[in-house]
Amino acid sequence: MDAVEKAGSGHPGTAMSLAPAAYLLFQREMRHDPTDPQWIGRDRFVLSAGHTSLTLYIQLYLSGYGLTLDDLRRLRQWDSLTPGHPEHGHTAGVETTTGPLGQGLGNAVGMAMAARRERGLFDPDTEPGRSPFDHHIWCIVSDGDIEEGISHEASSLAGHQKLGNLIVIYDDNEISIEDDTLIAKSEDVVKRYEAYGWHTLSVDWTETGDYTEDVQALHEALQAAKAETDRPSFIRLRTIIGWPAPNKQNTGKIHGSALGAEEVAATKQVLGMDPAKTFDVPAEVLEHARQAATRGHAEHAEWERDYLRWREANPERAAEFDRISHRELPAGWASALPSFEIGGSMATRKASGEVLSALAPVLPELWGGSADLAESNNTTMKGEPSFIPEEFQTKDFPGNRYGRTLHFGIREHAMGAILNGIALHGGTRPYGGTFLVFSDYMRPSVRLAALMKLPVTYVWTHDSIGLGEDGPTHQPVEHLWALRAIPGLDVVRPADANETAASWKTVLEHTDRPAALALTRQNLPTLEGTSADGVARGGYVLREASDGQPKVILIATGSEVEIAVQGRELLESQGLPTRVVSMPCVEWFKGQDSAYRQTVLPSSIRARVAVEAGIALGWHEFIGECGEVVSLEHFGASAPYKTLYEQFGLTAERVAAAARASLAKLGQDKGETTGN
Repeated sequence: MDAVEKAGSGHPGTAMSLAPAAYLLFQREMRHDPTDPQWIGRDRFVLSAGHTSLTLYIQLYLSGYGLTLDDLRRLRQWDSLTPGHPEHGHTAGVETTTGPLGQGLGNAVGMAMAARRERGLFDPDTEPGRSPFDHHIWCIVSDGDIEEGISHEASSLAGHQKLGNLIVIYDDNEISIEDDTLIAKSEDVVKRYEAYGWHTLSVDWTETGDYTEDVQALHEALQAAKAETDRPSFIRLRTIIGWPAPNKQNTGKIHGSALGAEEVAATKQVLGMDPAKTFDVPAEVLEHARQAATRGHAEHAEWERDYLRWREANPERAAEFDRISHRELPAGWASALPSFEIGGSMATRKASGEVLSALAPVLPELWGGSADLAESNNTTMKGEPSFIPEEFQTKDFPGNRYGRTLHFGIREHAMGAILNGIALHGGTRPYGGTFLVFSDYMRPSVRLAALMKLPVTYVWTHDSIGLGEDGPTHQPVEHLWALRAIPGLDVVRPADANETAASWKTVLEHTDRPAALALTRQNLPTLEGTSADGVARGGYVLREASDGQPKVILIATGSEVEIAVQGRELLESQGLPTRVVSMPCVEWFKGQDSAYRQTVLPSSIRARVAVEAGIALGWHEFIGECGEVVSLEHFGASAPYKTLYEQFGLTAERVAAAARASLAKLGQDKGETTGN
């Protein structure tokens, strides 16, 4: 109450009613060590209901993670350790950035999957519950999380995967910003989770008619959840939001705003506290709560003994674990990358699949799959088992609980959040695929991956009108620049098979940000002159002007690089020396020093054309005021892709015409005599 009152904004109600549950988790149920927030053997705690950030911050303060009362006083203030929503990498003990509702639940599912995969990699044969890699993922969700569609997708998959290491507490207080949730929600949430295949329990602190915070009943439910190892557990906890505020409890008013001085004073009186005191934490209370650190440190030491025994018995696995947990690539790994014969023809989605299969033996940390589009996305590593309970494996996809190939089902939204959870858990490198047009379904998770600087890779195929007959609903037009607008996301659109291999290499060498591969459905020629170093720099000279003194520069990405090369041939035949720049990744190119950028795009050459089968939007930065863009400023159509390119003017002839138009703006267009 005091923190929100001082900040003048915030969400006090849920933090008030969840205080006993959060205290129980941090003091009695979770395995954690406040003196070592990065302890690999710790349980993970995800506050999916990120608006109630105080629920987490107060426990981090009480149990000894380094937060102080002054940090709580600075809730929601500039440069504080207690921002409005928890932020990963900012505050010790915060496992993920939450706020957009439902994302945390998806992250928790990903963490549970990553924990199982990690155990399969490093300690698959130890008895369940006895491995140093066994731990739980705890998650608190609100009505808002439950209502968001992502919760259905993530929870359905978690039930199917039988993630017995996942325990979710649902704060069922029946209040949201618009007050009583009955205005918008009436389903039986517990039955919904039963239908997903979860282990469900209910604890109702209102069942007697008087509100009783029955912590013992919740403890017993949590213990029962820990004992259930073959299903994720869902505990409905019926609370009254804002209890015991005498006038505002159980109202929407206490959800997202300060109580006001009078209500705070009245609530403190109900609790037997001095209304005149703020941020009052008696020394004996803090001393008692800080015993969590003592207990956690002792549990950590006990775990360490088992961990060291594992290391001694498994030196090779231990060395691999050290490498993977630090996200270090093995020596010589890049030699496994395939190269493709110049003059051949291959879709970049197929080349990506070849890369994944080639890397499988040398990068065990790399794993992933598709949202039901494995055959189209080419995301299945050849010969690798699926990550699936044995009873659900199929003829086409045999596998086991410790497998490698992920099957997200038609759940793009959850896939994005789950990939983030896998990356957050530590070590392994996840990837997930769908069609580029459906990146829209993933965008909130992609944005959060960029915000948290997570090394997640998106394999987005069918990247333009080049997918043809499926028509405009499946043909991305605005997506490339919409995605490039996300700070910290690398959008990579390789021109051919060899650029695709080089793109994967560069993506995997980056451990501090997500990357999106935009890949073709249609075959593209394997070009002469592609450069792995040039790809890593984001843009490079693929074809130089015949005399080394270009009059015009053509910039292209992906499938349009071929068109730019053909356009260059036309221009050269007309006496116009022309350079072609392949720019697979705008972000990587902009990250180069100005000297390199000048060698590729000299400021003295102002006649420029950008070519991309999408909207022009950001290309104006590269072409300047005299440049032209051969683009697509409207939706596509259903027809064979070659017809679409011809009808929409994505042709060598139009590229050449655009080059001459750019030269004309500069007064450099060379006319011809008419004979008069």
